[in-house]
Amino acid sequence: MSPLHFVIMLIIAIIILTVLTLKFKMHPVMVLFLTATFCGLASGKTLVDTFSSITKYFGSTLGSIGVMIIFGAVIASGINDTGAATSMVNFFIKKFKGKCLELAPSLTGFIMSIPVFGDIAIILNAPISAILAKRKKMGMQQVAPFVNLGLTLTHGLVPPTPGILAVSILLGADIGTVIIIGLICSFISFAVCYLGLRPVYAKGEYVAPLPQYTEGIEAVEDTNDVNALLIKEDNTPSSGASFAPLLLPAVMIAIGSIGKLFTEEGSAAYSFFNTFGNTVLALFMGIIAVGCLIFGRKDKVVKKANADGTGCKLTEKSSWFEIVMNNWVGRALQIAIGALLITAMGGAMGGILRENEAIATIGGMIAESSFPAVLVPFLMAAILMTVCGSMTTAAMTAAGLMGGLMTVLGLDPVLTTLAIGAGSMVGWHVNNSGFWIFTSLYGFDTKQGLKYFTTTNALGGIVAFIVLVILHAVGLV
Repeated sequence: MSPLHFVIMLIIAIIILTVLTLKFKMHPVMVLFLTATFCGLASGKTLVDTFSSITKYFGSTLGSIGVMIIFGAVIASGINDTGAATSMVNFFIKKFKGKCLELAPSLTGFIMSIPVFGDIAIILNAPISAILAKRKKMGMQQVAPFVNLGLTLTHGLVPPTPGILAVSILLGADIGTVIIIGLICSFISFAVCYLGLRPVYAKGEYVAPLPQYTEGIEAVEDTNDVNALLIKEDNTPSSGASFAPLLLPAVMIAIGSIGKLFTEEGSAAYSFFNTFGNTVLALFMGIIAVGCLIFGRKDKVVKKANADGTGCKLTEKSSWFEIVMNNWVGRALQIAIGALLITAMGGAMGGILRENEAIATIGGMIAESSFPAVLVPFLMAAILMTVCGSMTTAAMTAAGLMGGLMTVLGLDPVLTTLAIGAGSMVGWHVNNSGFWIFTSLYGFDTKQGLKYFTTTNALGGIVAFIVLVILHAVGLV
């Protein structure tokens, strides 16, 4: 296939993605399957060969990230049931002494979204954000954009969040290095956007906290009274114990990657760090850590788990294993199934695109031009995100294209992975399910959502990319 024909095919594929998603309201899994089928046939494959490729890449992607997505969802169930989310928010309220209160749910979302899928973090943070806004006499326009930015940055840039984890694996990037550099880019981007936009949003139109979250909650007269601002929930775990299930996996993976850099392959030390930093082991230890939070608050956990209504019924006599390994896992599977299948089918479509020989030719043409190579993965992900409306789909599709371009353009796998992650934040708007979850749960209409969420996320992605380019220029990436 010639480069021109490949570009035409890609444009048509994007149109198919957009029309099937927006016009026909089809599920992303089926949209990706049909688009991948079109790309396979347009590339000259037979129908049988196309389906064989889709099956192969679907299975390989699912095999590489499926367990991690499920384990992340189990951790989310535990964070919710034990009251750890409340404890984390209260930690930041105390740390900032009641000032800059919007940072409490924002930084909680920033950390929570590292191992937990973004949509889950949105739901967990919604009532807390509304209560804090009501108590501090703030509009949601001062809180929600930064909550969204915090969790979207780590969702797009920091493994083991499923999308960026799958991209890292697909492109052969060291996951520990992606975590470290992704955290640096995310934190700096959040700080820059927060400092720049906070005074602007403080003057915006007032968006009231939703009454279903704030019924019976009164504004605090003395907003300097930290204790009055704290979220009230009985028997919450300590802040250190609450953060542990979320941070432990990322720390283990990062230590494992760093350790392997300073040890000889094949040595006992290398084997230790390789095992210690294994992604599945790290997330499993996150489950053990959140499971430990049950001790001393079993009655509370049982009550909240049963109130969810989607897992097996628990009683006061239910064992630790029944709570964690049955109820939490069962609920996690219901939460994770959508993310699992979308990510896997995105990998299938990316695999079909990656097989096309025209990619290498296009890469050679770009390499011979004066166009900055590092912009290619960023712009590719941004364009795909704008038209297809899913960060995971956009990132996986961009990774499929970059798999064949990366070597030709002389790009490092970590640089390419994070450029894709930053680009996937741009174009977060009405064709994204997260947009509607956020606007509905945080009390914004569509116009306000575009004003406060779409623009903030786009700026966050651009700033993160600029930071990445600077780190690359000084030799850190």
